[in-house]
Amino acid sequence: MEKTKKTKSEKKFEFLDITTADVAFAAYGRSLNAVFANSALATFEVMVDTDGVKPAKKKKVEVRGHDLQSLMFNWLNELIFLSGSENMVFSKFKLKIDEEAFALNALCAGEKMDPKKHELRTEVKACTYHKMMVKKVGDVWRAQVILDV
Repeated sequence: MEKTKKTKSEKKFEFLDITTADVAFAAYGRSLNAVFANSALATFEVMVDTDGVKPAKKKKVEVRGHDLQSLMFNWLNELIFLSGSENMVFSKFKLKIDEEAFALNALCAGEKMDPKKHELRTEVKACTYHKMMVKKVGDVWRAQVILDV
């Protein structure tokens, strides 16, 4: 996958060629909230063309971790679980992260998955810890994630 998702001049995420059986991406953001939102968007981009997902239904998501990597792991796996259990796909994410408590509260917007409407791609089984990274590089946050597909 060579797709890079951009809005105006800021890159949100890019797919990486660092694994043969899974899908890897790097996500970016000017804030920690933005890099977590862009990581969620990249995850759903693996599943469907998110440009075709209307933010019609909202879902609250709350997760905790013991560091930023576990918070990212728990966040993406909760979204993958919701997608599978409720047949939902999401395209918009509004987050608030408490960095000291490693707690995330989000409002995710999307709709029921419809094969007639959505371009279905690859099923994502889980987010992994393998080569996961969440860190600030200069004034930009960067996350690296590998998804089990």
